[in-house]
Amino acid sequence: MALTILKGNIVSAPRLGQLDVTEGGYLVARDGMILGVFPQLPAEFQGAFVEDFGGDLIVQAFSDMHLHAPQYPMLATGMDLPLLDWLNTYAFPTEARFADRDYARAVYRTLARDLIAGGTTRVCMFSSLHTDATLILMEELERAGVTGFVGKVNMDRNSAPGLLEETTEESKRETLRWLEACADFRGLRPILTPRFTPSCTDALMAFLGELSRTRDLPVQSHLSENRQEIQWVRQLHPDCRQYWQTYQKFGLWHDKTVMAHCVWSDEEERRAMKEAGVTVVHCADSNQNLCSGVAPVRKMLREGLQVTLGSDVAGGDSLSMFQVVASSIRASKARRILDNWETDFLTVAEGWYLGTSAAAHFFGEKPGFAPGNRLHAMVLRDTDLHTPSHLDPKARLERAVYLRQKDCVRAVWSDGRRVL
Repeated sequence: MALTILKGNIVSAPRLGQLDVTEGGYLVARDGMILGVFPQLPAEFQGAFVEDFGGDLIVQAFSDMHLHAPQYPMLATGMDLPLLDWLNTYAFPTEARFADRDYARAVYRTLARDLIAGGTTRVCMFSSLHTDATLILMEELERAGVTGFVGKVNMDRNSAPGLLEETTEESKRETLRWLEACADFRGLRPILTPRFTPSCTDALMAFLGELSRTRDLPVQSHLSENRQEIQWVRQLHPDCRQYWQTYQKFGLWHDKTVMAHCVWSDEEERRAMKEAGVTVVHCADSNQNLCSGVAPVRKMLREGLQVTLGSDVAGGDSLSMFQVVASSIRASKARRILDNWETDFLTVAEGWYLGTSAAAHFFGEKPGFAPGNRLHAMVLRDTDLHTPSHLDPKARLERAVYLRQKDCVRAVWSDGRRVL
């Protein structure tokens, strides 16, 4: 029976907008499962080893719910085009390089290490259409200690002919080969990944929907990111009044579905997401970089949708979830202006919740450091930052967010074990 006892200033987000603080407290886990947060060490644990981090902050690790692993090499480049042109000019050629397994190994090893170094321990991630590279990605993530969901991308139309493409039959066959190999992983699970509606024929979408139903598999894709994209979807599916229906009609719209962006989701589409239990991933950096728009996150939250955050590398220009949280707060202020000051912007406590606790439901857990959750935590040492006056733990966390201080990550635990 392995005990993990961490001492420090413990901050968690059990509810949207709430930060619980236990100064000089103890976070206790047994065999990787959280037992609780205590102001004093319970008598039953007296004499056990305590890792004392002094005045450092002990907080939840991040969950990045939308990013494209094969776009990591083009991080922070090629931001001069809107979405669809950007895909063809930059993203597809970059992803095509992952036919080379050695190249995939080198890039994905770096990506996995960088995720952990920044305090991100759980992901919902796109690979490329290459099966072998996807399995290499999963190997490197697992080696580094990253957990969550990874998907082999499916795209049998409107891709990059001669560069990045697969036939319908190839896509089906390779998806089955990939799923069979996924049984070898412990902390990573497969998620079906039709890139987005324009990239998949009806036959492929129907195949993926049947796989989701018969194998109880989750689904991830994109929804209502860009107005040009939405118009394209209408042309491809004239029988569907709205974008979301192109997923629903093939069985890809349910409570294990994750949809990124949703920038232009109107009231009807948002209601459809809520009724189905679909998880929304807000990607503020990418939406600004590719001129897609500003998602109505406050409306989504008020309407009861499950909203999480994603870096959307490489539409997003940073892997750091500190930046993602800060960018989401800033985007909500822009949304407030666009809404004639009728919607409230996100607070730091709300942004932190969306970057950490909000994904708990999708991972089958509860928000915050709840007893029964697996231990996903990081220690922030911010003592090297200039401090003009004494700051309490909440103010220190706010500063870490706005200063994007991933360099102050001192230690990380993922799925109950220390990985940094």
